[in-house]
Amino acid sequence: MSTGSRTAGERAGTPPLTDRPRPARGGGPLAVLLWVGGLLLLLLSVAVAVTIGPARISVPDVWSAVAAHLGIGDSELSPIRDGIIWNLRMPRTLLAAVCGAGLAVCGTVMQSLLRNPLADPFVLGVSSGASTGAVVIVVLGVGGGAVSLSAGAFVGAICSFALVLLLSHTLGGTTDRVVLSGVAAMQLFSALTSFVVMTSADAEQTRGVLFWLLGSLGGVGWSEVAFCSAVLAVCLVVCLAHARTLDAFAFGQDAAAALGVDVGRTRIVLLCTTALLTAALVSAAGAIGFIGLVLPHAARALTGSGHRRLLPVTALAGAVFLVWVDTLARTVLDPQEVPVGVVTALIGVPVFVLVLYRTRRTT
Repeated sequence: MSTGSRTAGERAGTPPLTDRPRPARGGGPLAVLLWVGGLLLLLLSVAVAVTIGPARISVPDVWSAVAAHLGIGDSELSPIRDGIIWNLRMPRTLLAAVCGAGLAVCGTVMQSLLRNPLADPFVLGVSSGASTGAVVIVVLGVGGGAVSLSAGAFVGAICSFALVLLLSHTLGGTTDRVVLSGVAAMQLFSALTSFVVMTSADAEQTRGVLFWLLGSLGGVGWSEVAFCSAVLAVCLVVCLAHARTLDAFAFGQDAAAALGVDVGRTRIVLLCTTALLTAALVSAAGAIGFIGLVLPHAARALTGSGHRRLLPVTALAGAVFLVWVDTLARTVLDPQEVPVGVVTALIGVPVFVLVLYRTRRTT
């Protein structure tokens, strides 16, 4: 290693590169155990969550309906019970798993990339942009019915992220500038959303929009599940391909540059990836906060900071978490449904305070 590279790392306050922990290449027995255990827990959680509700359905009924629709066997369930499982509860539960996994992965990447333990997907203002896009479609009727609410939310989220990139690049492109640009975009699009609702929406539209903005998985279908799953799969592959790069970013930009990382290009690629994934999930399920903040810290306690092991475990943890949060949200006040974003906030705020307190103690 050159003297200049070592000096850059020392200026960043990091230990010599030779002393830094290296992520295990194969993940190790513990990682494999966590992956297998997490996957089994997710499958069991989905099967049990589908059974919870007014209609009495058992886990064998769920397996029977799923097997029949996959062409593996025949189901003896009535059309009504089969429809409840396959058309109502299963898409909703699977979308909850996909959203939980995606938001948790986004939070993990952003916390490492921005070196901020309090970062989560919404720090970029993506959810506020998605909210504005949805409100424009629902309240103002832009598109004449040819554009869906999800499509409008997706376009709004992309516009918000494009504004964040433009602002941060103009201001210098550093990590703190990205965060500040995200806060500015969030405030701008939140104000636009409030303005449109207050000036153009009637009472019924206002209630519907506000409920969606708080996070809702009700009424989703297989098309949303397929779309979000495809986006999650592509973005997870991209993030895993940059796992070692994220390990380097954990020690600072200078250290990453000393290891040969193209800091600017990598940051743009990963920020675009997380923003696109967040936009897709918000367009389908509304604004669900705090998952990207809470779950990465819990997963790090189990796997350490190596992203090759951390990312899959975080995704599984987020999926299981949101499956049960959504189940609680739709049943705790039955027949009234609580927005899932409200439940995640009630759980996430105390954890946010705890993380903030621990960060204060270590600074």
